[in-house]
Amino acid sequence: MRRLGLLVVLLALPFPAAAWNRGEVKIFAVLPDGSSGPEGLEVGPDGKVYVTTFGFTSNGAASGEGQLFTFDAHGRLFRQVSVAGSSPHLLGLRFHPDGELLVIDFGGQQVLRVDPNSGASSVFTTAPFLKGSMAGLNDLTFDVAGNVYVSDSFRGVIWKVRPAGGTPTPWVDSALLRTTGVPPFGANGLRFDKSGANLFVANTGDDTIVRVPVLGDGSAGSPSVFTNSINGADGVIVDEQGNLWVAANQADEIVVVDPEGKAIAKLGDFDGVSRAGSPVHMLFPASLRFHGEDLLVTNLSLNTHLFGFLTVDTDWSAQVSRYTVVKIRARIPKTGGDED
Repeated sequence: MRRLGLLVVLLALPFPAAAWNRGEVKIFAVLPDGSSGPEGLEVGPDGKVYVTTFGFTSNGAASGEGQLFTFDAHGRLFRQVSVAGSSPHLLGLRFHPDGELLVIDFGGQQVLRVDPNSGASSVFTTAPFLKGSMAGLNDLTFDVAGNVYVSDSFRGVIWKVRPAGGTPTPWVDSALLRTTGVPPFGANGLRFDKSGANLFVANTGDDTIVRVPVLGDGSAGSPSVFTNSINGADGVIVDEQGNLWVAANQADEIVVVDPEGKAIAKLGDFDGVSRAGSPVHMLFPASLRFHGEDLLVTNLSLNTHLFGFLTVDTDWSAQVSRYTVVKIRARIPKTGGDED
């Protein structure tokens, strides 16, 4: 009778909400054999999907020029080109409002205008030389006037470049955009909110999203931490409701936070490496884009043994030989507490 009474008491207690409904992750595209890990991701005005590679396989660094892949809307490889004049190490890419494709050449410390059909390129901007520091250009975004903002992971700077390109100027420089954490990238993915009143910047090593207010004259206000504890915050996009979708590269998931910074969804997970050598679901997700009803995500699957440090994903990434872009339905599921 005592056991029955205890069971009744336990059933009456208010249990926490059920686990996140993480959705179903499917493969959108597999990069050709011999490719390095995909990092940058963009969906073009034509509906095609553009992917750049970071230039590292599980065995080491790639050589030659950086690679740009184009996939059709169904994930079939449409075109592969070498980006002329680039290093093997490409990161973020976006189509400028004027139609040009801009690609960050991380290894070359520059942003390139790239013809996605031929790979021909020209320099859009180059990171300024600062004695004693290497630039870590990572991602880029635009304001309503077409100015380009580029995150610098190593210097903790957001650079601003005029729409036509040229010499960048520091728009904001803050300790909140630098890191001594792991992975050793500070300012990473960045996006303005829908009103253009705030720029949100992921700090990967600090696991934070930093908010930079935009003042009336277009200059940057004082940065502050918007939210904490997104493990390896990497790529960032903003939906029509003002929610931030963030790739958590050390948690192998997408975290969605509302305009107040509260987590409202966690999507995806990691389930090992297949016999074919591909990550199952998400492994070190880096960039993300909406694509119709889906969310596309690049699986960078970076083997950090190559850089002398260990993370929870490192030994898994060391097993990867085929790299993927995955997709998941771009919706925010109800939590257990919302379901009757």
